[in-house]
Amino acid sequence: MSEFKDSLLKFRLKRSLEILASKKGQHTELVTLYVPHDRQISDVTNNLRQELGTASNIKSKTTRKNVQDAIESTLQRIKLFKKPPQTGLAIFSGAIPQNGPGSERMEVYVVVPPEPINLYYYRCDNRFHIEPLREMLKEKDTYGILVLDSSGAAFATLKGITLDIVRKITSGIPGKHRAGGQSARRFERFREAEVNEYFKRIGKYANKIFLKIPDLKGIIIGGPGPTKYDFEKENLLHYTLKDKILTTIDTAYVGEQGVEELVEKSTDVLKEVRYFEEKKLVQKFLYEIGHDTGLAIYGENEVRKSLEKGTVSLLLLSEDLVKKRVTIKCKNCDHQAQKTMTQQDIKNMQKWLDSKSCPKCSVPNLVIDKTEDLIDELAKLADQSRAKIEIISPKTEEGVALKKSFGGVAAILRYKQ
Repeated sequence: MSEFKDSLLKFRLKRSLEILASKKGQHTELVTLYVPHDRQISDVTNNLRQELGTASNIKSKTTRKNVQDAIESTLQRIKLFKKPPQTGLAIFSGAIPQNGPGSERMEVYVVVPPEPINLYYYRCDNRFHIEPLREMLKEKDTYGILVLDSSGAAFATLKGITLDIVRKITSGIPGKHRAGGQSARRFERFREAEVNEYFKRIGKYANKIFLKIPDLKGIIIGGPGPTKYDFEKENLLHYTLKDKILTTIDTAYVGEQGVEELVEKSTDVLKEVRYFEEKKLVQKFLYEIGHDTGLAIYGENEVRKSLEKGTVSLLLLSEDLVKKRVTIKCKNCDHQAQKTMTQQDIKNMQKWLDSKSCPKCSVPNLVIDKTEDLIDELAKLADQSRAKIEIISPKTEEGVALKKSFGGVAAILRYKQ
């Protein structure tokens, strides 16, 4: 199993957790089971059988049946494994109401996590407990960003793909030209006092903002002119923060624009941060498009053709790509067709099919045979040809452009077609 830097694995886990979080039981009827890789399957099945026996004491007949069915379903799934996968296993099972009380249907979800699960956990509740898996989605590394000059300062944090401007302050320092009636020396003393006070405020806010981040990996300082270096010399940062300063970089701007510029110029330091990785990936595609190299294509149909030919090197898919790939089949002959559509389109499709005849045998017997997330379907094609797959979030300008301008599906080819 590769390290959990695979954007497709992250996306799939995120999507699974969104589904699990939406499920609610009528009572404490939903089973959550986490199994670490070093746990014997026989031990797990024995524990589940004990829970099955305990469930027979539940007074409510409906609740008792639903709990027992959920445990039985979990037992059936766990028996499919001779031993847990290297990263462990999570099984979620329970009677989920489809349309109010009495409409419950047994649903079972199996998740092989991308990072190891180190606990054995069983719980029966009215919801699925997904907290251990949610922890895996949290970005572990956070960077502090400080941009300043003599006019003001901006404080920001960069965590994964999320860049947050936490606070902006103005300096209150007067310009270098003194007001009429003041001696040059007096004005200079006054200005020095204002600068000192400004630096103290920067230190105060930096300490307040960055010290409370437990996983702070480093701080990057930037800004136009020498002010940033003068501030560093004053030793106003807490000693633990001072040790975390990674680099100091010249920028042309301050404020929000300066923060973004600083991030762009910190590529060597931030090369492991997903925010920069995603920008770089899409920018590579945009470069190929802009220079008309013939190596960049976009749009589902064009990309699909190239995936089937095996000519795709890098597949870029927007996280906001929520369409489905639907297989339509004739029950009377071997005719099949595939279409891409939204979930709403699927709901209306079967009614439309009822009035249509098969184009091959002319019998009106067309049905929806299978539906699959478009991302998963394209990812399978990419995997077959060993193309690299990247899921791009809409949290960067490049990510928004990928979705809005290129339909959320783009690729860089191995060679011109």
